Amino acid sequence: MSTLLSLRDVWVEYGDKVVLERVNLDIAAGSFVSIIGPSGAGKSSLLRVILGQEVPTRGSILLDGTPLTPECGPDRGVVFQRYSVFPHLTVLRNTMFGLECEQAPLAARLFGARRRAARAEAEEMLDAVGLSDSLHLYPAQMSGGMQQRLAIAQALIKRPRVLLLDEPFGALDPGIRADMHTLITRLWTEYGLTIIMVTHDIREAFSLGTRVLTMDKRRRDPHAPHRFGATAVYDLPLTRRPAPPVAVDESITLDGIGNN
Repeated sequence: MSTLLSLRDVWVEYGDKVVLERVNLDIAAGSFVSIIGPSGAGKSSLLRVILGQEVPTRGSILLDGTPLTPECGPDRGVVFQRYSVFPHLTVLRNTMFGLECEQAPLAARLFGARRRAARAEAEEMLDAVGLSDSLHLYPAQMSGGMQQRLAIAQALIKRPRVLLLDEPFGALDPGIRADMHTLITRLWTEYGLTIIMVTHDIREAFSLGTRVLTMDKRRRDPHAPHRFGATAVYDLPLTRRPAPPVAVDESITLDGIGNN
């Protein structure tokens, strides 16, 4: 597979605190990269610089050989652990909102044929995530699993090339989590996505991923722990496609080994 995303000598620093240092990665198109590591290892910071929420202090990030713009672009979608949905909008309007902002950035509202086309596209996406019967519900009327399906629909409606997942299933019950594993695996295949997922669950990382990265610090100074950042200390390519999702064992976590 060809390289889609490249990180070259990426550093993230906040004042005198080094969070990431010397991160060098090539991520192939169509891969599913799971990122694990202890608390404070910069996993979420890595996602933020890829997303464009933060600019690396040093280094560069390339998409198809072109430097990424320092803002969240339509080529990258994101799903967080806490559902990033608009409580005052219905399921359908939540999903249409990204298209409306893109096509009508001032009014964030479409009319006529453009609105009908956006609605049809949103309905198709909601059907893909299993919410076709919930178009007119509000988030407060939905379960956590349904809200996370909605967040995934929001992220995919603009057809991103890279989908970033930041502990997306951590707040869900084990049974619902297993259903979400099945869903994200199907969407990854059907939409030809490249996925980068942060998780504390080792079983989840290996069952979903085609590659597992461990972020941690190579160097530590007990007198100045903030002066060394994390990087990819292990990089394990998996030679198989992801196994069928299994029920989550909540006792298997990296931190606890803890939470980021």
